[in-house]
Amino acid sequence: MSDTINFSHKPVLLEACLDGLKLRTDGTYVDGTAGGAGHSSAIAAALGEGGRLIALDQDETAVAVATERLSVFGARAQVVRSNFCEVEAVCKSLGIESIDGMLMDLGVSSYQLDTAERGFSYRADAPLDMRMDVRNPLTARMVVNEYSEDRLRKILFEYGEERFSSRIASNIIREREKAPIETTGELVEIIKRSIPAANRDGGHHPAKRSFQALRIEVNAELDVIAPAIRSAVRLLARGGRLAIITFHSLEDRIVKQTFAELAQGCTCPKDFPVCVCGKKPKLKIITRKPILPDAEELEINPRSHSAKLRVAEKL
Repeated sequence: MSDTINFSHKPVLLEACLDGLKLRTDGTYVDGTAGGAGHSSAIAAALGEGGRLIALDQDETAVAVATERLSVFGARAQVVRSNFCEVEAVCKSLGIESIDGMLMDLGVSSYQLDTAERGFSYRADAPLDMRMDVRNPLTARMVVNEYSEDRLRKILFEYGEERFSSRIASNIIREREKAPIETTGELVEIIKRSIPAANRDGGHHPAKRSFQALRIEVNAELDVIAPAIRSAVRLLARGGRLAIITFHSLEDRIVKQTFAELAQGCTCPKDFPVCVCGKKPKLKIITRKPILPDAEELEINPRSHSAKLRVAEKL
């Protein structure tokens, strides 16, 4: 399959991730987004005979490709089709009570972006889909053709931080009243007409923000981050590490805030003589500032340019 499917597996911030996880050769680790098995392969290669890697992905193609690429590690590596927010259930089903580290890469794979028929890209005309998991009943076509104008505007503004969300939503409604909007190409043209020419600069495609917003909505991407972090922390053994790569500010904000919340201890008012809440910190934040790609990585892998890595340790 790897010969017929060009599933890119350039792992972003690889060395920083491996350092951040503080790998033990006999440890048990989870890669929450197997993708092309780039990170997974590096983790598995660092483990000894007593080590174990569970790689998760909700994309059936990623599961097939990762299974093939990780087969060289034998029983040391296993791939499971699942969303990383279900990590506790997956580990329980495999008889794993605790883990020594988990990596979550929140980016869309290059394969998904480059495969036109998946509908993620604004650079190719394809059916409006954008599902990371084809079992998901919600598609971008349904969002574009069935959501109300106000709901569309809100999604474009909040998830895409799109300044012209109102104009785009209004024009989508106007066009779909004539005929359903079926393809990414049709949607791109509507978006282009909605953004004044003077504002189509800065080197970004005019549809970039809107497509990000629709993809986030279709896959409920932001909704699963905090629950996944909490699940991972419950699974982690003391001293275990959680490393998360984000690719835009909305994701990074959730990771930063959730880490901070779990790293906080007592929340009693400062004038209380003793603690009555009983809260104790669950995490120690390792990266006070996120780790960013260096110039060499940016040159080799341009898609890493917005990546940020944050690491925390279970107390």
